[in-house]
Amino acid sequence: MCGRFALTATPDRTAALLGLAELEKFPARYNIAPTQPVLMALAGPQRAPGSNLPDRQAMLVRWGLIPAWVEDTKAFPLLFNARSEGVLQKASFKTAMRHRRALVPASGFYEWQQSGGKKGQPYWIRPKQGGVIAFAGLIETYAEPGGSEMDTGAILTIEANAGIAHIHHRMPVVIEERDFSRWLDCRTQEPRDVLDLLKPAEPDFFEVIPVSDLVNKVANTGPEIQERGVVGPQAEKVRRQKPGANENQMSLF
Repeated sequence: MCGRFALTATPDRTAALLGLAELEKFPARYNIAPTQPVLMALAGPQRAPGSNLPDRQAMLVRWGLIPAWVEDTKAFPLLFNARSEGVLQKASFKTAMRHRRALVPASGFYEWQQSGGKKGQPYWIRPKQGGVIAFAGLIETYAEPGGSEMDTGAILTIEANAGIAHIHHRMPVVIEERDFSRWLDCRTQEPRDVLDLLKPAEPDFFEVIPVSDLVNKVANTGPEIQERGVVGPQAEKVRRQKPGANENQMSLF
């Protein structure tokens, strides 16, 4: 599962990883949650032979995929994750898997170690080498009854590797940079051709850092939520961010 993640890399560094011409400036985001806008990259229009322009484009999508066939969005579950194991068969994802595979830039993600059936200790899980990485994503454009369109998306997950499994049994799929083009290529690469990319990261790819329960609240959006901390009955309360400090978090660009 991946229900929260962060993107704190600069726009220039993010664009360089994704192979985009450029990105407009956006703030560091430390606590991205479902229904918020997230940055995704997908294959763009096919370029003319000899063109040196990037063939990828950036999109801002609502995190929570809505299939085109949904009639009542209020009655439809929030699909912010898609299980890789059944993505070709599940009606909600198979069209996006065929036509709109994407990359989701991230600096890491959060996961909670369950305790007594409740959310227990939260962890900040980031690549040991630092920097920005890309999760496997799917995009679906939903036409609302009024005629307007909304781009929506989900992050693909897989069974957790040995480094994460003691915290949670699922983790987001990480697409390696050398595989970006193949994953995004929906013209010549059928979904079955890229299933091999939907695998757990190597056990030593991520480092796991316990953090305080500040991350539990979407309103907390500052870097302090990634500071090392332990949740317990006697845990000292950490100063919360002032109201209004997250005004820019709902607008990426």
